[in-house]
Amino acid sequence: MASRRAYFTRDGVRLSYVDFGGNDDAPLLIALHGRSGSARNFAPLAQKLRPDWRVIALDQRGHGWSDHGEDRSREAFIADAAVLIRYLNRGPVMLLGHSLGGVNAYQLAARHPDLVRALIIEDIGCRFGEPAPEESWPLRWDTLDQFLAFMQTTPIGMDRLLLDSLVEYEDGWGFRFSDEWYKPVRAALTGDWSDDWAAIRCPILLLHGSKSWAVTREEIDRMVALNPRTELTVFKECGHTPHDEQPDAFATRLKAFLLRHAGPQEIA
Repeated sequence: MASRRAYFTRDGVRLSYVDFGGNDDAPLLIALHGRSGSARNFAPLAQKLRPDWRVIALDQRGHGWSDHGEDRSREAFIADAAVLIRYLNRGPVMLLGHSLGGVNAYQLAARHPDLVRALIIEDIGCRFGEPAPEESWPLRWDTLDQFLAFMQTTPIGMDRLLLDSLVEYEDGWGFRFSDEWYKPVRAALTGDWSDDWAAIRCPILLLHGSKSWAVTREEIDRMVALNPRTELTVFKECGHTPHDEQPDAFATRLKAFLLRHAGPQEIA
């Protein structure tokens, strides 16, 4: 089965997801991308997991081909993912979240334990201070050369997480996300979500890049101590996106965890 894009609606917001296909009888892994990402970020991982696993990834609101929506609260992101799992009638599922998607994933697991069999969290913590001022990027570039030149001036560089969201509009090249739309999302993330982490009752695999800018090793170790169900893997010489930077090692570690914790599931 080839990958396909599909849609569902929650509270008037049209949300998109990608089913990366594979064996219809394979157990399911739901994936939530990070800020500025999209469901397509998980395409390489889905290829590595087939045919043993079938990956379905959500374009979270404000990203990819999903509507932006007015509600940018923590509850909105959690409810979107919960409704997807119920819509697919596949729960409880294995749930993977990267960065912002990781917070959404572990809060969903804490608040809807019936929907999550096991949890994989990639490079994000539980405590977030007030967001620092950020310089907004241009909305459009006339040519790809202009876009590439601009990206070379940023600390992010040619991160494929961003490139999966780059499209051509009538007035030039731009992203499927908006920095301005995201600002209230980041503001709502401010706080200490340690109680959610401690409340999780399913197995947890916590994955961390040793050179991550997003979360410190101190915070990662604190999370391990906070919930004894946590297994930790640290990817050396790796930044914030281990699934992109060290894809083979990431897939190998993920497969081992999934195999140990997969149970019988109803797969359509």
